[in-house]
Amino acid sequence: MSSSHDSRNFFLKGPAGRLEAILWTPSAATRPPLAAVVCHPHPLFGGTMHNKVVYQVAKSLDVLGIPVLRFNFRGAGLSEGEHDRGRGEQDDVRAALDFLSGEFSSVPLLVAGFSFGCVAGLRAGCEDARVSQLIGLGLPVNSTDVSFLSRCSKPKLFVHGRNDEYGAIEKVKTLVASLPGENHLVVVEGAEHFFKGKLDQVDRAITSWIARRIS
Repeated sequence: MSSSHDSRNFFLKGPAGRLEAILWTPSAATRPPLAAVVCHPHPLFGGTMHNKVVYQVAKSLDVLGIPVLRFNFRGAGLSEGEHDRGRGEQDDVRAALDFLSGEFSSVPLLVAGFSFGCVAGLRAGCEDARVSQLIGLGLPVNSTDVSFLSRCSKPKLFVHGRNDEYGAIEKVKTLVASLPGENHLVVVEGAEHFFKGKLDQVDRAITSWIARRIS
């Protein structure tokens, strides 16, 4: 499957300066069922909006006719500002959500994030009333406080590699089982943190979950 979309490279206004961004908008003029922002992994370890997992998530959502915004966190790529250890990055996500809600008025929003972007994205998305659902990939539970999820009852999809070195799978299973609301965990067998060689399974997990929710 493929989607025809208009692609726009631009800078959106962020709290610490402008943020480099790419917006894919479906060419079809119909009102989309959702609009999504996808958040990238840790910028201090080379993470940007061009990361392969982030790009795959964007492609999967695009095929379903969902506008997708990717952006570089403060200090990454051409984005202004400095890395803020996940605190200011939540404000970057909110700026991205503000932009999306302005572009797609009254369309419910989705936040997806991978690794560092999973934590910053889901933190901001859980608190934002405009966000109706969340996708977290490679949740780094080994070293990160994710207790905020226990107060978030929005529908959530988690996609996690069985051999993820930053998130022990048993910890992830226990966490997801404890969360309020509707939560779905897809474990990708044989996959490590970056889902190398397994992006087709990431695609299937996302498209099947979203397709059920927007049909």
